[in-house]
Amino acid sequence: MVLPDFLLILGILIGGAGVYVAVSALIESISASQNIALSWSSGDAPKKSKSPLIRLIRPLIHKLILPLLARYKLEGAKERIKRDIQSAGLSHELNENEFIGLVVFLGIVFPIFLTVLNFLFEMGYPWWGNIIFGIVAGLFPSAYVRGEKNARRGQILVDLPFVVDLLALSTKAGLDFIGAIQRVVDKMTGGPLAEEMAQVLRDLKLGSSRADALNGLAWRLNMSEVSSFIAVLTTADALGAGITDVLRQQSDQMRQERFVRAEKAGAEASQKIFLPIVAFILPAVMLMVFGPLILQFMGVK
Repeated sequence: MVLPDFLLILGILIGGAGVYVAVSALIESISASQNIALSWSSGDAPKKSKSPLIRLIRPLIHKLILPLLARYKLEGAKERIKRDIQSAGLSHELNENEFIGLVVFLGIVFPIFLTVLNFLFEMGYPWWGNIIFGIVAGLFPSAYVRGEKNARRGQILVDLPFVVDLLALSTKAGLDFIGAIQRVVDKMTGGPLAEEMAQVLRDLKLGSSRADALNGLAWRLNMSEVSSFIAVLTTADALGAGITDVLRQQSDQMRQERFVRAEKAGAEASQKIFLPIVAFILPAVMLMVFGPLILQFMGVK
């Protein structure tokens, strides 16, 4: 591909980007007065995504992809995606429809666009390159949600023993369950578990039963540690057992599990560091020890 062809393609891309920005701004300015009040009053206005790629593609998804996908139900897939988004704490900046739209756009539409450009301007790129690009780009939404979920789960595992300890102390001091949760929300300064406990408190104040509010917490977090803790609490509540004793037992158990996880992480760290030692440090040591002997054997002074 010669330089004039490259400049032509670059000019087409810049011009298309300019038209896209201008049309998007015009449409948003026309529809803002009609939709802004409804979206904010209903609480449906999405937050600004932490991913710059999602912020860039979101207008295209809403204008091009979602109208085409509206005819397909995909209820089972959407339910799984919705739970993953909830577990990752991204429900305020991404929904299941946008997730599917991102996968379709990055994995299918954009590679087809690149293939058409390659054919029209005879760029000479191999066709399988766009297929590989489509597969990698199509996996980006899942990787983004999975990364946020793992980071959030790690923070929840760190905060969970503290929360259970504080609940046990609060109920032992005479507070009821709602008051104990309120104490947790007041004492914790941010964090995903504090946000979820605040949601449980809102559900209880809106009239949900204790079991429903706790089961909603377990569904949103989708973690075995939290689910087992909630199952013990709901079972004890149904049987009429004292919740203070249950919380104290769960606190001791979680503290032991935290020590086990720390020991396991330490054992894994010693195994993971073995490969860098063998690959980088050991050759340097061998070179320093045997290098002079080899040079002397070769007669180099």
